[in-house]
Amino acid sequence: MYKKILLPTDGSTYADQAVERVTKLIADDGEIIVLSVAGKLTSSAFQSRKKVKKVNERMKKEAEVAVKNMVAKFDDDLNVKSMVRIGFPAEEINKAACEEGADLIVISSSGKSGLHRFILGSVTEKVLKTADIDVLLVHND
Repeated sequence: MYKKILLPTDGSTYADQAVERVTKLIADDGEIIVLSVAGKLTSSAFQSRKKVKKVNERMKKEAEVAVKNMVAKFDDDLNVKSMVRIGFPAEEINKAACEEGADLIVISSSGKSGLHRFILGSVTEKVLKTADIDVLLVHND
């Protein structure tokens, strides 16, 4: 059993499938930290600051909704903390795990796909390669 588990979510149904695994792995007095990371765009010659600000606000709201929806999937008797961070997802997931003293990261193997995956790279793969703690990869079809 694990004392602290970090559970990243991108709001996809793939991420939701990890809830059952986390529930089985958490100690009775343990804590589950549900995390979503919102990306952050910067303005450029091709994008106005106003448009970039709107996109960043939308991404943050989407991350907040993703966390809220995942937290709602857990029974009330579990100690579940929610967290939204802004930055590069894999980097922020690993930072949060370290800062929160997590014993385990439980992450899905799928989520974003197609062009998003090509441009952003695989967050799961980056977390697996760079994490300083154990990572449980939940395989999804």
